[in-house]
This record gives sequence, C-alpha cells and structure tokens, in this order.
Amino acid sequence: MASRRAINPSRRATDSGSIPLIASLHQKSRSSPLLSAGLVLLGVLCLIFYLFRGSGVSCTSDVLQAIPILKKAYKDSMRKVLHVGPDSCAVVSMLLKEEDTEAWGVEPYDLEDADSSCKSLVRKGFVRLADIKFPLPYRPKSFSLVIVSDSLDYLSSKYLNKTLPDLARVSADGLVIFAGYPGQQRVKVSELSKFGRPAKFRSLSWWRRYFIQTGFEENETATKKFEQASTKSSYQPSCQVFHLSS
Repeated sequence: MASRRAINPSRRATDSGSIPLIASLHQKSRSSPLLSAGLVLLGVLCLIFYLFRGSGVSCTSDVLQAIPILKKAYKDSMRKVLHVGPDSCAVVSMLLKEEDTEAWGVEPYDLEDADSSCKSLVRKGFVRLADIKFPLPYRPKSFSLVIVSDSLDYLSSKYLNKTLPDLARVSADGLVIFAGYPGQQRVKVSELSKFGRPAKFRSLSWWRRYFIQTGFEENETATKKFEQASTKSSYQPSCQVFHLSS
C-alpha cells in the first residue's frame, strides 16, 4: 500500500507535465466548433435585435407633444380633428381635454391590448378600428383637420396612392403627416405581427417628390406657423412633419 502511495504522486506529477496539456488542447479543439457556432448565433441575434429594435421614438408620441403647437398653428382648424395611427386612443383622449375641440380616431391595426379607457372611447364611437388601405367610412370634409402618424410608413406605394387621397378627402382644412426618418426608427420584433410588414421610412426628398407627382400641395402658411410655434416652445419633433392642403 505504501509503494502504491509513493508511485501515484509521481504519476500525477508526470501527468501534470504533458498529458493534461495535450488533453486540454484536444478538449479545446473539440469544443471550438461549438464555441464558433455559439458566437455566430449570438452575432445573428444581435443583428436581428439591431435591425428590429424599437428606438424608443414614436411619431404618435410626437403628436401628443405637438398638440399645443398644432393649436397655435391651425387655431380654428383644430375644432374637429381626426387622428389616424397607432395609439389613437391616447391622442383622442388628449384632444378631448382641449377646449372647443372635438376628436375622433382610427386605429389601423388592432385594439386587442387596449386598456379600459381606450375601450370606453371605442364603445362611445370616438375611436374605431379600420383598415386604412380601404376608403374610410366618413363623408367628404367630415373633419376640419386630419392628423396621421406612423401608419403611412407601413403602407406600400400601391396602398399609399389610395390612402393619402382618401385622408385628404375627409379633411376640410388640411392634412398633417408625421412620418419616420430613414435609418432612425425600427419596428420592434413584437410589432411585426401587428403591422404585417416592416416599416419603410422615406426620405424628405422622396416625400416631396411624391407630393408633387400626386398633386398634393404643401401648406406653406401652416408649415411656417408650426415651425415658429415649435421654436418658441422648444419643441423638436423626432419625426418628419408635413402640412398638406386638402
């Protein structure tokens, strides 16, 4: 027993010299493919997260902040407003708190996650769910002003050519568009099923060229008043804002 005890430490000492190193090398060589695959998978997940992450910027959030600015720019034209876009309940709720302002909203996607206050607005007829790729159920010039946010970014050119004229149809005094900047906003992964397709953010030059081609005129007076009121209030929108004549 004593001789065995004397031999074992020497074996351990010998083993600790070369054999464990070789075994370690073999182990690393065996695990390296798994490690590489893991790193590749991690990289792909990071890329997906980057491409589809929510940047925390919402054009509808811009609308909520811009309501006092819009009232200064449009004055009496804010008396009867239609908002079209996600989270329309929040916009309508805020507009209804304004003096001498009536408001309605169109939610283009779904209201499954609506809270109790939003459901109340739906029951009372202030907010409705409607597919904006088709004509809205309103008569011409039903509203003094139409404000649309986020939703146009999810329309292809085919449907945009139908939807924008229809929004102008139901407006008497103008149309205000809040649209995302290219490269600055991403749709969240969780929202892909809701919107049906990733957002396509168009540039300022694209929109202006599109307005000319489709016969829309930018309302220069409203644009100037909006910019002046924004400067005085230190309001800096995160989205592009266009003011169109009806």
